[in-house]
Amino acid sequence: MAPGIPAALERPHFIGIGGAGMSGIAKILAQRGAKVAGSDSKESATAEALRALGVTVHIGHAAGHLADDATCVVVSSAIRSDNPELVRAAELSVPVVHRSDALASLMAGLRAIAVAGTHGKTTTTSMLAVALSELGLDPSYAIGGDLEGPGTNATHGEGEIFVAEADESDRSFQKYDPEVAIVLNVELDHHANYASMDEIYDSFETFVGKVVPGGTLVVSADQPGAVELVQRVRDISSLNVVTYGSAPTADVRVHKVTPRGLTSEVTVVLNGKYLTFTVSVPGSHYAHNAVAALAAGVALGIPAHNLASALGKYTGVKRRLQLKGEAAGVQVIDSYAHHPTEMSADLEAMRGAASDARLLVVFQPHLFSRTQELGTEMGQALALADASVVLDIYPAREDPIPGVTSTLIVDAAKAAGAEVVAVHDKATVPGVIAGMAKPGDLVLTMGAGDVTDLGPQILDHLSS
Repeated sequence: MAPGIPAALERPHFIGIGGAGMSGIAKILAQRGAKVAGSDSKESATAEALRALGVTVHIGHAAGHLADDATCVVVSSAIRSDNPELVRAAELSVPVVHRSDALASLMAGLRAIAVAGTHGKTTTTSMLAVALSELGLDPSYAIGGDLEGPGTNATHGEGEIFVAEADESDRSFQKYDPEVAIVLNVELDHHANYASMDEIYDSFETFVGKVVPGGTLVVSADQPGAVELVQRVRDISSLNVVTYGSAPTADVRVHKVTPRGLTSEVTVVLNGKYLTFTVSVPGSHYAHNAVAALAAGVALGIPAHNLASALGKYTGVKRRLQLKGEAAGVQVIDSYAHHPTEMSADLEAMRGAASDARLLVVFQPHLFSRTQELGTEMGQALALADASVVLDIYPAREDPIPGVTSTLIVDAAKAAGAEVVAVHDKATVPGVIAGMAKPGDLVLTMGAGDVTDLGPQILDHLSS
């Protein structure tokens, strides 16, 4: 099956083409035969991967980058109205298409699985993509991170299934019409766009309401927000609801998760039968993601035992507890966690994987608004580490908020009894960590910003 390209996307120009979501859509369009171009703020491995597919990638933003024959300009919610390429698009009357609309058009006519939740989306989407590929179903997929095996975040497959990470941050996941929707959890986040949990619930209700008639909602039976969501959508008569988790009432019940170093063995009960499989990432949090993927595949009619075996082929996503290397007896691992729940889950997973090791964390807060609302909880999560270094806030798309700094996190961590120090000069962190670390320790670089760059630098300092 080879879906066509909508006329508006035949010659698209992407502003911010190097982003995780944007690059995935650009790759699929290029693989389907579109003439794709775009710009990004800096060179990257993603830019090179796009060029290898025939995509024109400009570095920097300038009006001249937009070709006169562009059929549309694709943007994300992070693109500001004064971007020169966006201004030029208005002058040329070139249509502007939101990233979510472009992705929705790519999924049209296919059996779509949309993976949503405050956290865990990338891992779960990746597990599904790997398992379905392993089974020879050749799915298309668009993910917010690069798979370890294929080394990419998106591909156009010839099969009838499309697996997509569904972003709730700007309500864009409401654009999709999936056959199967996964909701891993529902928590308050993205404070610039949501003022309350009621707004979050309303948004997720709209998303679930877009499931095609006769489709399936796969949802956590354990997480309070997800349980509340089920109550709110129970009147949708055309919706099949499948719950998963440790709760005794779960349709796909997690019987046991057994740590095996940096992997886990998972046993579930499905239709009264026990099924055991291996997940190549540590911790109960990731095991539950795998069970959600299993339940979604079964909802599409794929035999559970085949899926379970295929899920064992998943080897991880970059930045999701990714081992960066080892030097001087110290392992350095990278984590994308930036919400307190994610932070706690990854820290607990590492504790379970290496209970005798000291755990040292380098944490970079992400967004001023998130730090303002959840800084206390971030600090409390860091109490799970033996010692932490906290960097300044990574602003991403936001302007500073007066009075909001990483000190909020440091103070909360100290109040929770944590050993923590603030470091404002990121360049000094490798030396600081090298001075703290001892053979047998684990170092975890954590956050959604450029803290990931510190892993190799820390390894270099440890080696010297």
